[in-house]
Amino acid sequence: MSDKEKTSFKALKQSRWGWLLLFTSTTTLICCALPILLVSVGFGAVSAAMFSNLPFLVELAHHKTWLFAGSGVLLLLAGWALYRPGRSCPTDPVLAAKCGAADRWNRRFFTVSAGMWAVGFAAAYLSLPLLGLYETLFAG
Repeated sequence: MSDKEKTSFKALKQSRWGWLLLFTSTTTLICCALPILLVSVGFGAVSAAMFSNLPFLVELAHHKTWLFAGSGVLLLLAGWALYRPGRSCPTDPVLAAKCGAADRWNRRFFTVSAGMWAVGFAAAYLSLPLLGLYETLFAG
């Protein structure tokens, strides 16, 4: 396998890594944050219909601890892979441009995925304790 083919294969693997991150973060958002958001804005019936028509959402919600742990580990690994020291692009100008573009897109995917994971985590694990704290402090 030539150096050009190896670099092309490596870029393809990095692209798949970004899509995997986006997918796992999206599942945490769909299983946990979206239903809470729908109920909060008064669309509880939409949330109920969504759970009755898409039964896999119930399974995701039942296993949300594993879902968040697995996707969190994937995000940590991706963050390490994207920001580790010693990363470099090839010296060939064409491949260097492609490598730089792939790196920018991977960092964007990572940022969006980490943001979605944080929103899902806050909705699934922090919203109820924060509501209780708010009621304790301000409910007189």
